Amino acid sequence: MPANPPETGDVFLPSTYATAVPYGLFARLREEDPVCWVPEPAVGPWRAGPGYWAVFRHADVKHVLRTPEDFSSHLGATQIRDPDTPADLRFVQAMMLNMDPPGHSRLRRIVAAAFTPRAVRALERAIAERAAALFAAGECDFVEVAADLPVWTLAHVMGVPPRDSRLLYDWASRVIGYQDDDYAALSTADVASLSPMGRLAVAARPEPRPGVNPRSRAALADMFTYAHALAKTPIDDKSVMSAMRRGGLTEEEFENMFFLFAVAGNETLRNGIPGGLLTLLDHPGELARLRADPSLLGSAVEEMLRFWPPVVHFRRTATRDLTLGGRRVRAGDKVVVYHASANRDPAVFPDPDRFDVARSPNDHVSFGFGPHVCLGAHLARAQFRAVFGELLSWDVEPAGAPMRLTSNFQNGLKHLPVRLKKGEAPSGGGAPPAERRRPRPPSSGPTA
Repeated sequence: MPANPPETGDVFLPSTYATAVPYGLFARLREEDPVCWVPEPAVGPWRAGPGYWAVFRHADVKHVLRTPEDFSSHLGATQIRDPDTPADLRFVQAMMLNMDPPGHSRLRRIVAAAFTPRAVRALERAIAERAAALFAAGECDFVEVAADLPVWTLAHVMGVPPRDSRLLYDWASRVIGYQDDDYAALSTADVASLSPMGRLAVAARPEPRPGVNPRSRAALADMFTYAHALAKTPIDDKSVMSAMRRGGLTEEEFENMFFLFAVAGNETLRNGIPGGLLTLLDHPGELARLRADPSLLGSAVEEMLRFWPPVVHFRRTATRDLTLGGRRVRAGDKVVVYHASANRDPAVFPDPDRFDVARSPNDHVSFGFGPHVCLGAHLARAQFRAVFGELLSWDVEPAGAPMRLTSNFQNGLKHLPVRLKKGEAPSGGGAPPAERRRPRPPSSGPTA
């Protein structure tokens, strides 16, 4: 493989992201080496990998994401780290996220009705009411406050009883935060308050073992125990679980679909909403501008997603020998697209490091692109609008230093201490109705 400057290795290391996303490094590589080879050394108990091609330019990222015939989600799945065993790979290949058309299209059709704009509009009032109930005057950790809404929304969509919703939080924490010691073994659910199937799941939780992939079937035995128990209980016919029952999924497809919604549908908002608030606090002029003109809420949400993408990258595998960005890529090579870099590409975004709540157009790729563009993008945007629409009527200021999640995959915060005080409603009586403040969605859209 080609020799690259030593700093390219920083692109992979989780420790690099413990303080900030390395946007300066991304900018240099976009300019000088937009498709470059990145080594994959061992990290703690995790074994070394073969390395991969990292893709940094917006145009190349979109090209990879829209051509599954050349860059497969299925061959090696979509995480940089390879599954530990062939059996683990076969299992995760049954996840919609890790499929190529036409198999991907079949699974997507089964659950798509739960995430149409019409279905989301039916939920918007309940989401807005839940968001309004999150805030109280005084100091709080906004990361914890913001986590409530996606967990509540997912529980509603999936038919999970409210008293079991904290399990969704814990499962997502273990999966998305496995590189961070504070999250890797997190368990916050009050067992005594869980339903019988919730307690059954807790009893099935395996003991954490160093080096075992936290996304593997064995490591998530408790989640899958719960999924099968939930599938046997009466559920609203409009829920995702009901759609999965009717869809004729195999056992592996069913378990992976449950994983996808319980984790992927959670992580984006848990990372993106606190990141959006921190971005606003870091740009008080733009926050004041948004308060003065709440009609900018829709474009502000898109700019938050561009500026603080919840997911740093996704992986594909080359299906054949080909050329990408002037580099010769071989069949079987890992190809990793960096959404965080593409979102700062000056070829697409004028003055890309400037946060602009009125930016338009805004062709960010935070929700993916191509066949895997996020199925839940409408629902994610509705939750963003609900939270920040409510926050416009509160005075918010930092109450301590934020703390980042250590992860090379998730752009997240573990803590964001803030102080809240009820302020005056924005001019015009608050944020306008969701249907009027929603901008025309860009061509990008969490990924499935």
